[in-house]
Amino acid sequence: MSLLVVGSIAYDSIQTDSGSVENVLGGSAIHFSAASSFFAPTGIVGVVGEDFRKDELKFLIERNVDVSGIVTESGRTFRWSGRYHADMNERDTLSTELNVFEHFKPRIPESYKDSEYIFLANINPGLQLEVLRQVHNPRFAALDTMNFWIEGSRSELLAVLKKVDAVILNDTEAQQFCGEHNLVKAAKAMALHGPRIVVIKKGEHGSILFHDSSFFVLPAFLLESVIDPTGAGDSFAGGFIGYLAQQKKLDNGTLRQAVAYGTCMASFCCEGFGTDRLAAVDKEDYTGRFIEFQKLVNF
Repeated sequence: MSLLVVGSIAYDSIQTDSGSVENVLGGSAIHFSAASSFFAPTGIVGVVGEDFRKDELKFLIERNVDVSGIVTESGRTFRWSGRYHADMNERDTLSTELNVFEHFKPRIPESYKDSEYIFLANINPGLQLEVLRQVHNPRFAALDTMNFWIEGSRSELLAVLKKVDAVILNDTEAQQFCGEHNLVKAAKAMALHGPRIVVIKKGEHGSILFHDSSFFVLPAFLLESVIDPTGAGDSFAGGFIGYLAQQKKLDNGTLRQAVAYGTCMASFCCEGFGTDRLAAVDKEDYTGRFIEFQKLVNF
């Protein structure tokens, strides 16, 4: 397996100004692999309940995603519901039902343990450490985190940061972790804890890459209509790490290209509810969007 993602699999119920949906396929591992699968064979480790509709994974399997690492436990699949404001940078969580995800203990199949690229999605940092103990010397490992772990599991988070090559998180999380409002200082401070690559996501305002003492900044792709931003950050990570796994290089030029592909994947995610739009994307779509994005940022 070239690329491994460990994270959540969920059913999401979402309200935006564009409408509402209930129990659509979501979760960090799903959004990530929907994007990464365009670039590299991807394996998922996650947990679902007895209510999970496995036929919904068909589009991923057709893209060479290995779902044998998804286990079914007694109970219901993780569920989340939320409502976005007119400004989609803000949302209200209406309910969170962890269900089988509450006691998720990642077990990496033997066929995944030699994965060269690993993404530790937003789960307990203690579990992220356990995943790294189970795999065999990956070429590249990255993690995501959130304010809950930054505040409540800081020691475990610091431990896992020392063992990864990259951290991908949003601007408020970076500010909280470092106690620093300025994102330039926050990125530099994050790198001092271990990861040599820091990517700070800024929603509709794009992202910042810090690597080898240099910065690279890209805006988000301009969209006339944003339907649902749920999963955009994980789709960004999927495009970013998927491209790195395809190229098998970590130089500045490749990293910058990876940020651009991640940005394009996040934009596709926002054009539909759940994974609807990403499931319909093909190579011609994302190649065309990448070329269009190049024209937008060239000067």
